[in-house]
Amino acid sequence: MTVERYIRVFAGLFILISLALGVEQSPLFVSKWALAFTAFVGLNLLQFGLTNFCPMGSLLRMLGVKDAGQSCKKGCC
Repeated sequence: MTVERYIRVFAGLFILISLALGVEQSPLFVSKWALAFTAFVGLNLLQFGLTNFCPMGSLLRMLGVKDAGQSCKKGCC
C-alpha cells in the first residue's frame, strides 16, 4: 500500500472509532468529547487537500512506506 492509501484507511478508521465513542446511542459511548477527534481528523483531511501536507504522511514516509509514484512501475497501476 502507498502513503495516500494508508492515510485514507487511518482517517476512516479514526472517524469510525471516534463516532462510536462519541454518539450517545452507541454501545461503546464514552463521552461527547470523543467527537472532537472526528473534527480534528476532518480538519487534517481538509488541510491535506488544500496544502498537500499531512503529518501522518510524513511519519509514514519516515517509516519507509512508498509514495504512489514510487510503487507504480511500468504502468502496473
